Amino acid sequence: MKESAKSRTTFVVIAAIARTALNLAMNRQWSGLEKLPSGGFIAAPNHCTEIDPLVVGHMFYNQKRAPHFLAKAGLFKVPVVGWVLHATQQIPVERSTAGANRSLQLAQEIVGKGGAIIIYPEGTLTRDPDLWPMKGHTGAARLALEGGIPVVPVAHWGAHEVFPRYGKRFHLFPRKTARVVVGEPVDLSAFEGRPLDKATLTGATEAIMDAITHLLAELRAEVPPVERWDPAKQQQSTHGRFVERGQQPEGGTETP
Repeated sequence: MKESAKSRTTFVVIAAIARTALNLAMNRQWSGLEKLPSGGFIAAPNHCTEIDPLVVGHMFYNQKRAPHFLAKAGLFKVPVVGWVLHATQQIPVERSTAGANRSLQLAQEIVGKGGAIIIYPEGTLTRDPDLWPMKGHTGAARLALEGGIPVVPVAHWGAHEVFPRYGKRFHLFPRKTARVVVGEPVDLSAFEGRPLDKATLTGATEAIMDAITHLLAELRAEVPPVERWDPAKQQQSTHGRFVERGQQPEGGTETP
């Protein structure tokens, strides 16, 4: 995927707007930046609020690493939003086999050129009531093992206080701080050379989620749950918006 002059210009303009807005909305505290690989890599962050991509993307962009997200294909059809996603070379994720293969191919091309691919292993905002990382999907692990690509765990905390999960308004005062920490690349050597079957991909995904959870526990100075939240066991969908029974999202009624 060759980056055009139009893409670079659009990225610069969008980044300038987003950085200005984020700097006005909250303080930032970043650590572990020296652990970012010099070449291409996959970043795997936790996901607890809709503005996560802006917070994580801000950090990567400031390190001169243009962030490329795997985003739901439906977003590319939304007016304005879709144009921005296409213009900045974000990667649509399709549910069909052909679409999924194309997404992986595009991701591999970006990584091959030293780019950063950001994949949320949870696939959507965490269902965990206390916002701990929930059970992950295997896409990041598959891409990493197929291409020999390092996976860098990333944890962040604080942005949810500015814009709560499923919120409809920002809480700018008192001023909050979004903290982001980068960890060492996940050791996936135990899974290399093995068939990419369910056991291999599940094990590698668990290793990635463990690394993310460990970083978040340090940020929060709290002990995470012994068992990771599994939407399937809770009879919850793994896609789309979700609200716990008996609760309403900020600003009105929401249907899961």
